[in-house]
Amino acid sequence: MGRGQIVAVLQVGGEFSTDDDGHMSYYGGEAHAMHVKSDWTFKMFKHEISSTLNNLKLDSYVFKYFLPRNDKTLISISNDKDLRRMVDFHAESETTYIYVMKKADNRLKSSISDSGTPADSAIIATTPDGSKRQKICASWENAITGVGQVFEGPKEFRDALHKYAIAHRFHYRFVKNDSSRVTAECTDEGCTWRIHASKSHAKEFAIKKVFGTHTCESETIKSHRLASQKWVASVIKEKIRDSPNYRPRDIANDLQREYGLCLNYSQAWRGKAIARKELYSSHEEACNQLPWFCQRIVETNPGSVATLEALEDSKFRFFVAFHASLHGFEHGCRPLLFLDVISVRSNKHWKLLAATSVDSEGDIFPVALSVVDDESQENWHWFLEQLKASLPALGAITFISNGKNGLWDKVSLLFPDSCHGYDVNCFVEEYKKQLDDSWSEEVKDTMVEHLKKAIYSCKVDEFNQYVELIKAESDKLAEWLLETKPERWSDAFFKGSRLGQYTCNVSETIAEWIPSRYELSVVQLVDTIRCNLMEMMYARRESSNACTELLTPSANQKLQEQMNKALTLNVVCSTGSDGNSHVFEVCDDSVHVVNINTRECTCRKWNVSGIPCSHAIAVFDRTEQCPLDYCDKYFTTEYYRWTYAMSINPIPDVLVPTVAGDPSHGTILHLSPILTRRQVGRPKEKPADPRIAIKRAVRCSRCKGYGHNKATCKVPITA
Repeated sequence: MGRGQIVAVLQVGGEFSTDDDGHMSYYGGEAHAMHVKSDWTFKMFKHEISSTLNNLKLDSYVFKYFLPRNDKTLISISNDKDLRRMVDFHAESETTYIYVMKKADNRLKSSISDSGTPADSAIIATTPDGSKRQKICASWENAITGVGQVFEGPKEFRDALHKYAIAHRFHYRFVKNDSSRVTAECTDEGCTWRIHASKSHAKEFAIKKVFGTHTCESETIKSHRLASQKWVASVIKEKIRDSPNYRPRDIANDLQREYGLCLNYSQAWRGKAIARKELYSSHEEACNQLPWFCQRIVETNPGSVATLEALEDSKFRFFVAFHASLHGFEHGCRPLLFLDVISVRSNKHWKLLAATSVDSEGDIFPVALSVVDDESQENWHWFLEQLKASLPALGAITFISNGKNGLWDKVSLLFPDSCHGYDVNCFVEEYKKQLDDSWSEEVKDTMVEHLKKAIYSCKVDEFNQYVELIKAESDKLAEWLLETKPERWSDAFFKGSRLGQYTCNVSETIAEWIPSRYELSVVQLVDTIRCNLMEMMYARRESSNACTELLTPSANQKLQEQMNKALTLNVVCSTGSDGNSHVFEVCDDSVHVVNINTRECTCRKWNVSGIPCSHAIAVFDRTEQCPLDYCDKYFTTEYYRWTYAMSINPIPDVLVPTVAGDPSHGTILHLSPILTRRQVGRPKEKPADPRIAIKRAVRCSRCKGYGHNKATCKVPITA
């Protein structure tokens, strides 16, 4: 067999069984042969399998294989790297078996029921009366390991505790339950088991104390309290995907047989309803509401871009950039775009990918956003493609991001003339993770301060000075720092133009706009953001019109700071090569050379910030020139006003009106937000914006008009 190629035997339609030693055997089904090459992509691999299996649609299938001399653990093939590893692992084998399995059957089975319902990684347990029941997968039994176990947050801890209780078959209640601490205890009166978890200094959520030993495990849970609706939905979701007619009575029977939990009909029905909503609601919205919404955005805001792309598995991607935002970025904003992802608190199914610029005052200016299901490389690539198609030809743009999910490569591929740098806050957080745990907090703070000075160093020798201070404490840390490519984060090497802007808080701003009490549809989510953008642009337009000076207030303040520093500097004039005096030496702690023609100073602060440095201002005082004439244009009031010159127009048909409406406006889209469970602790915000509190409009049955009923109708009826 040639190098980088193996012979694969495709196994389809059979089932696995596991013996007492954990060895797995495959029986039944059909077998087909095909070649697999290491240079194939996962997409090519799926296409070849599909053609080999008579064009079988593989959307609901997964692919597994065993490692050589290991028949206990199935390994998944889900991307290009997995495929290359599989070929490398079996390079010396004559044949390799690849198992094509339905997603609903993608579970290790110790027994197969007559109905074909899979046992979720189950093992067989024998009760005292001799009967057998299936026990929850071993990972749930170890969901709680003890003191010191770390979780991402309180929600993740509560989820683990829930699984742990189901696996060990006991009930619990919360003594304390908020965003900073969770304490739970067993409900059995004779049991002393109790657990406490809270936030640690590293902002992680960790188990701090476990009291007593749990001894009250019951053999049969006759209550359905542990089987919450969301838990039932998570268990049956894949089964619902393959069997849409899965009956609530069958759900209850399967959960009794597989998990030993007794559910009534209504509990099973509500769990199925949640599972169906999670599976199908997004696809239904993509097919029904979003195409209409895209059309209305373009109709009400000409020049806007609204793109919808349907994907497999009931997924889709939605991109929107309003014309007012594109116009403001083109004519007034700094040539900066911050790429960030925003989590939607009220709807965990969606992520927002955002491109945000900065206006003349240094405030955020959202340019475009996309609603996607996750922050993957494919979704970021698609978002950047839509962004490039939406933006006019502006020349080089400086991008700022955390560099994750392939953004370094994606940005350079789609915007080859642009520069791309780190978001400073993200980079500092990554740096903090590298700090030695044995160091004191004082030493850690000093190391972080050295990094920040290295970031803001405009000259190479200054940068090297702070790196040497870091290296004196840790060679490994200094080596990591240099491997991260300083040209992406230090002013001494960065080739782009950040104009003094190093980070952006768009995530916090947009997250505050989205109400957490209601689970919004994508249409309502985007329109809520649009409403807040309208208000923000109006307020800033009024603020820009009130400015009377050449520079914006924040730029004036920065310039004034440099003017104060320039008072004590000494200027020496020198003659340029063309005979004109435009090159000056300015004496500070050291000698700096200022060239007013090229707008450069050897301290490089003028180049980096766009505001003349103190050395340049000292020269302007000497030559009786105005420093305002040498500030970057993006700091002027004129550009500030151009940024907010245009408005985002309302889209009147999205929400059901609360007052009399005109039926001639066309069809009104009825969207009902889902009320989510109230968050623990004191509310941190006012109730949701009344504009999204959907009410039914009163409609007259006599004239078909809105705002009144038949009894109060005054419209004359013509013969």
